Amino acid sequence: MEPEATFDDSFIHRLWAMLRKEFIHMRRDKVTLGLILWIPVIQLIIFGYAINTNPKHLPTALVLGDSGPYVRSFVTGLQNTDYFRIVSIVNSEPEAENLLRKNKVLFVFSIPPNFTRDFLRGNAPNILVEADATDGVAIGPAIQALGKLSATVFDPLLLGGRQVLKPQTPSFEVINHSLYNPEDITAYNIIPGLLGVILTMSMITVTAQAITREIERGTMESLLATPIKPKEVMFGKMLPYVLLGYAQTIVVLILAKVLFHIPIYGHITLLFICIFPFIVANLAMGLFFSTLASTQLQAMQMTFFFFLPSILLSGFMFPFYGMPKWAIVLGQTLPLTHMVRITRGILLKGNGIVQVWTDVWPMLLFAVVMLLFAVKRYRQTLD
Repeated sequence: MEPEATFDDSFIHRLWAMLRKEFIHMRRDKVTLGLILWIPVIQLIIFGYAINTNPKHLPTALVLGDSGPYVRSFVTGLQNTDYFRIVSIVNSEPEAENLLRKNKVLFVFSIPPNFTRDFLRGNAPNILVEADATDGVAIGPAIQALGKLSATVFDPLLLGGRQVLKPQTPSFEVINHSLYNPEDITAYNIIPGLLGVILTMSMITVTAQAITREIERGTMESLLATPIKPKEVMFGKMLPYVLLGYAQTIVVLILAKVLFHIPIYGHITLLFICIFPFIVANLAMGLFFSTLASTQLQAMQMTFFFFLPSILLSGFMFPFYGMPKWAIVLGQTLPLTHMVRITRGILLKGNGIVQVWTDVWPMLLFAVVMLLFAVKRYRQTLD
């Protein structure tokens, strides 16, 4: 007769059986396992490479009223600081302002017509720099770097007999105009962008569980028994949340105005029009995740996998132009990047349709592509 197993032996056998079961389940659930392994990798790459609170090579435009050697020396010194990257030279202030409104540049330097003459006479001419203060973190270090230029930027030109021209005081004065948020109020930068973050989180979350919820509850069979087509199922699940998205937008705008006194310089109607493709894009993304996942837990994990890079790469929290080129390219594909620009542009800059269109069409394209993928995946699920 065999001796009875001790309590400790039985406990170890049962524990080992449970461990084997969980590892087998984990191996079969490849989606969850993949997300668990990839999420920390993505976080490490984004936080390590893409997040930069001291951005350099920021896009800058010039309005040149003078093109003499001293102006060229100033422009060279400007670029040598590594904070400014000249991307455009325009002929007028309206052109420069349009670039600022479209987020094509963060700085505009205006050189007066008589800069060389006034400098040689020792009159310390003024240089006007206009900065887009809707991204205060990005422009702060660059503005500080300007203070060191006036003392040394012209030294290479003031040699020999010209040494007497070297001023004891700064050779020119930089007049800084921080546009759209001159008082550097943090809420003015955060709240408009937060509207897009809230919509992204809620819209993707609710639709990411749409198909998997039907499967888990056993109602998918009843849905398939109806004559409803796949695209009709998709649109039927999306439309209620479009209305919910607009309701959230109204609440956020009211609270932004009442609690934080956010200025609204543009047309609210235009903002509501621009929000529609953004909502649809996120709903389509959520439905696509829903067709990929087999459980609601997997759908939520996929949502987090998309939501985290969207926040970090959109320019909402960290300077967009401070990221490496690959991160900028990736960020340009995300709807939240364009929504942050649109909301800040309409509310703080008073942008119109001409300025916001460059950010509207990428969201439309994203929405169409994601809808096509979602419908295709849903049909494959039915098969």
